[in-house]
Formats: sequence, structure tokens, C-alpha cells
Amino acid sequence: MDKLFIKELDVHKKKVMIRTDYNVPLDEEGKITDDTRIRATLPTIDFLLDEKAKVIIASHLGRPDGKVNPKYSLKPVARRLQRFLDEKVRVIMADDCIGPKVKKQIEEMNYGDVLVLENLRFHSGEEKNDPAFAGELASLCDVFIQDAFGNCHRKHASMVGIDSFIPSAAGFLLKKEIDYFEKSVNQPMRPVVALLGGAKVSDKIKIIENLSKKMDKILIGGAMAFTFLKAQGFGIGKSLVEDSMLDVVKDLMDISRKNGTKLYLPVDFVVAEKFDGRAETKVVPYQEIPERWIALDIGPATTKLFYEALQDAKTIVWNGPMGAFEIDAFSRGTYAMIDAVTSSHASTIVGGGDTDMAFHKAGKTHEVSFISTGGGAFLKLLEGSELPGVASLSSKKKA
Repeated sequence: MDKLFIKELDVHKKKVMIRTDYNVPLDEEGKITDDTRIRATLPTIDFLLDEKAKVIIASHLGRPDGKVNPKYSLKPVARRLQRFLDEKVRVIMADDCIGPKVKKQIEEMNYGDVLVLENLRFHSGEEKNDPAFAGELASLCDVFIQDAFGNCHRKHASMVGIDSFIPSAAGFLLKKEIDYFEKSVNQPMRPVVALLGGAKVSDKIKIIENLSKKMDKILIGGAMAFTFLKAQGFGIGKSLVEDSMLDVVKDLMDISRKNGTKLYLPVDFVVAEKFDGRAETKVVPYQEIPERWIALDIGPATTKLFYEALQDAKTIVWNGPMGAFEIDAFSRGTYAMIDAVTSSHASTIVGGGDTDMAFHKAGKTHEVSFISTGGGAFLKLLEGSELPGVASLSSKKKA
């Protein structure tokens, strides 16, 4: 990146704010069910603690719509963070994220303490990117570190506003995300293969168009495959399709062909009479989807085809499940591809909430090179779009 990295700023005995993405899942009792995003930021926090900084954590949780709501308090996060840090490190929970009381808490902190600010989205100025709110946050610290990759596609006050007031840099997590993406998509070892799933072509148009210039092969599964099949004149029964995208899909296939990118579509499907795990199912070739049935997963012939297409890959990029994997009857295609990817010798990068969830359910998160912590941000990078939360950081040239 041409942006400053945390190691390139003087943070020794400074007040340093880290913007993290601690939007973690909670159960009905308010307990954290997956702390992956918290653990991912520990290298940045540990680095600052080694530098004897006053560490100020800023994050959002859920969608409280600019109002205080105890349901979305970051108190569970502060408790979990304390468990991960050295017992000598004091983790303090603030009652707010701005204001005189918070400033007093920061002044009274010891160097090497951690203060977790309360949910940024309890203030409407956060999502509105209010300069006054950004200024209030900036007044709490000397240096700002961006480590909330999962939120970098949003133009919120804590993502793009603070940088205009004080020096800012990327944390270890953000740099790792960008570096892995660059290595996998923009400067990959070849052959490089993209595995794309999900429901809607409209969500992935820019991604397919961008990747058709970079990938050697693109394998398309999930419900969006039906729009490709219908565009070629095949019947798809009652399967999900976007009729408004048929001409766009034809253009995408032409673009891929001109760029020399091989496009793979499913050759068989698991179909059911209705979207229900208890419904009757059967496997049919793509040309024989019954008129009143719904295709809900790729079939065994497709998993074999996709497996063979991945065999010579040196780099694999995956976003989106192959079917309705949340229902057991329609999960086999996704899990078969997880097995194919994890058994590959390729460098593998996985991104997107549903794909991440599938790897966690399969218990194979440690068998891929990298799983991105960002859903929307990862998709924006795949589109070739700039991330506001990265673009706003201090440039090395200006430093």
C-alpha cells in the first residue's frame, strides 16, 4: 500500500485509537458466539502495548440506529478482550465514546492500559459521517490506526473522518487483508481460479467483470448460475433467476471469452419440489430440471468437474456458497468444494460471510491460507473498487 503502516508512526507513549470491527455475533443472553474478529486485532493491540501506548478501542456493534441500546453494548467485547490480554493489562470500559467523562478516563489511564469506547453507533453522527463527531473522536487521541477491514467500504465518521484531524495508519490486520488480496488477485501465482457462488448475479456483476480480466478460470455455482443457464436458453424450473440480468449475463460471457478466461457452469443439480429440507429431492442434469421443481445445490457431476478444474490451480479465490448450505439436504455441494479447496496445494483466500460460515461449520478454517474478516469490503475489492477506509489514511509520500 502507499499508505502508512503502524510501524512507520511514532506511537511510543502516545494516545492511540484503533478502529476495530468488533461487530461480533451474540446469543440471546448477550454472550459472544464467535470471537474471530477480536482475536484478529490482537497483533495490533499487542504492538501498541509493547510501545507503552494508551490504547483506545473504537468499534460499532449491530444497528442501534443512533440511539443508546444496552442490547448493543460493547461490554461483552471488553470482557472477552481482557481474557486474551496479559493479566497485567487493564481493560477499562467507557460509558460513551465521546465527551468530557471519556477524556477524563483517558487522562487517568496508565500507559499500557486499554480503554474500550462504547458503541460508536449510539451516536447518529457515526453513520452520517458528521465532521463534528469525527472531530470529537480525534480529540481523544494523538494517532489513529485503522484495523476495521470489515467496515472499510463504509464512509462513516470513524472510518474516513478522523484521518483529516490526526496522523493515521493501517494496523496489522488491515495490512494483512490488503496484502493477501493483492497476492491472490492482482499479483497471483498462476493458474488462478475464482470460485463464485451466491444468490444474485446483480450482486456479483462487477466482480465477474473485473475477475474475467484477472482469472484463468471462473467457476460459477449457487443460484446465480440459473441466470447464466436461462440466458443460454435452458429451462430452470422454478429456480431463482433474474430475468432483468439475462442480457448482462450474455455480455459477461462474451467478455470472459474475449479475455481468454474459461467460464465453468454446473452440469447437474440437486432439485426439490419446494425449499424445504424434508421435501423430496433428486439429482438431474442441467438440461432436465423439472418445470415445477427448484434447484438448490450443485450435483455430484458438477463437484467432480469443479474439482478437476481446480487441480492445476496455484491460487484459488472463493466467494459465495454453492447452494442453500444452511439446510443439510442442500449442503453437500458447498462442503464438497470446501474439501476440494482445502486439499489443494494452491494458495487459497476465502471471503464473504456465508462462505466464512460454511468453513467454520465444516471445521476447516485452519486449512486455507487466509479467510478474510470482511464481507462487504472483500466484495468491493473483488469488484476492483477503492475502499474509503483505506483511501483516507495518511499517505507515505505526505508523511
